[in-house]
Amino acid sequence: MLAQACHSSLAMLMHACRVCLYPQGQIFVLLVGVSLQSCNVSGPAGLFGKRSPHEKYGQNLIDAGLRESALGKAWFGQAEASLLKPLSVTIPYKESGYFSAEQPRAAAVRFEAKRGQRISISLDKKPATNFCIYVDLWEAKTSGNKKLLAYADTNAAPFKHDIDDNGIYILRLQPELLGSGEYTLTISSGPSLAFPVQKGKIGSFWGADRDGGVRRHEGVDIFAAKRTPALAAADGFVSRVGDNKLGGKVVFIRPEGKNYNLYYAHLDEQLVTDGQKVSAGDTIGLVGNTGNAINTAPHLHFGIYTGGGAIDPLDFINPAIKSPPAITASLTSIGKSVRTGSGIVHMREGPSATAASLRTLSLNSLLQVEAASSGWYKVLLPDGVSGFVSSTTVKPVSLPVKQLKISNEQYVLDKPESIAARKGVVSPGESIRILGEYNGYYYVSGSRHSGWLPKNL
Repeated sequence: MLAQACHSSLAMLMHACRVCLYPQGQIFVLLVGVSLQSCNVSGPAGLFGKRSPHEKYGQNLIDAGLRESALGKAWFGQAEASLLKPLSVTIPYKESGYFSAEQPRAAAVRFEAKRGQRISISLDKKPATNFCIYVDLWEAKTSGNKKLLAYADTNAAPFKHDIDDNGIYILRLQPELLGSGEYTLTISSGPSLAFPVQKGKIGSFWGADRDGGVRRHEGVDIFAAKRTPALAAADGFVSRVGDNKLGGKVVFIRPEGKNYNLYYAHLDEQLVTDGQKVSAGDTIGLVGNTGNAINTAPHLHFGIYTGGGAIDPLDFINPAIKSPPAITASLTSIGKSVRTGSGIVHMREGPSATAASLRTLSLNSLLQVEAASSGWYKVLLPDGVSGFVSSTTVKPVSLPVKQLKISNEQYVLDKPESIAARKGVVSPGESIRILGEYNGYYYVSGSRHSGWLPKNL
């Protein structure tokens, strides 16, 4: 039934809407009572050929014959371009933005994540219904390829993903065609495992000297009172209970679905047996100082072992979770045009004064605000390049830079370039308002037309 509804909506779209050009090359859609919906699916990406909601929606467009339409080309083009040139952010990250039905858009951000972290992604949208945004998490491979890892369902329910490799990850947002609405995206990170000691405190970290520098510490030491419960950090099975010279009384646990073992050492007592199934939070032993820790304060040596040896467990269990910076940039400018209000403004790759500069913008450069993050705006230039500018460097275009009276007939263009399409004509004697500029062109508003005129009028 849902699939039939998807195709029915697409068929209606083909007959009920027409496409025309909007100022700055935007696409404007006149829709008569059509709501474009996609099938609601969820689950891990790529299992048994499952398609993500974004992929299913794209296939529905193809099946409906819209792939080569102007509207379809714009939607697919944005999906691909956003993954090729995502903006750089640091997690935790938060942005509030707006997608307009007038212009198919996709937004993507890239960030670093470490093995052992659990990435949490939430999206609040308004309106909550009849406005669908697809949310996909990708891994950027060193080969340049990208792998789809996880996604939200079409209701944009929050989801989490455990990071298996240090690297770069990309989150893409893209609404359905003809959908307008607000959203707030939050990306945060935390540990993928539960903390293994009740009220314990980490006192020695990975890589610290041991035995006078002969070896390095292959784990973290979590200090607590003797016989404090040591807890299973994940659901799984006890792979071994035993004793050894360094670790004393030890327990190994194999978490479900993972390719590593958890190592608990220096226990005063073991409370599980080989092969036993455990759940996160179960007491598997009691903290002590057995093995080579006999002369130290009671603590749990916690390690993680893979097929390639020990790895640093800190990111797997670090309980410290940071909140993203509050959004201080005014939300009233989102979805609107602004212009730079100071002499030189750097448009940057990320919302930080230390991020790489993508463009140097001159006074009165015209920008479209797509989203806000902390004290920054994510903006779109008239040529389609996006980046971040400080919210303090722009001003609204409600008041013109200046007004001019045209002495010779001028063609109003839909883009700031000589090969752009003509939208209309400004007649001699007509007054126009200059709202901004870019690339040697003025963006003007007149009694009949808004668009671009060359500066050398």
